[in-house]
Amino acid sequence: MFVVKDLVPDMTYFYKQYASIKPWLQRKDTLDPSKEILQSPEDRKKLDGLYECILCACCSTACPSYWWNQDVYLGPSVLLQAYRWMADSRDQHLSERLAQMENAFSVYRCHTIMNCTRTCPKHLNPGNAIAQIKLLLAKN
Repeated sequence: MFVVKDLVPDMTYFYKQYASIKPWLQRKDTLDPSKEILQSPEDRKKLDGLYECILCACCSTACPSYWWNQDVYLGPSVLLQAYRWMADSRDQHLSERLAQMENAFSVYRCHTIMNCTRTCPKHLNPGNAIAQIKLLLAKN
């Protein structure tokens, strides 16, 4: 990230990368908008440690792969959020989300150094989320 002044980074590109993962619930069916899409307690528990991310990008700026490839590598923060939507049982676009990760600069730039996990102020584990995406890609 480029520094604007003192400790103020330009996060414009970071937010563009975040938008590229389509961070919202995507459904193939049309439901009544006045009704909630319910989730079991077990499915809801799968989102713990994912939705709490505040998008501060501390993990991304601590990642050596992001330092050298920030124009193409999404980075730990965005990948954590990508997995948050992949893990959501209410989302119906898993295959499309995984297809977006099928390139050399997505999850495969992560070398599991785990600086991201060490620096997260919310004590989240982006490295684990990236590993989970790799497992989903291997299964599909």
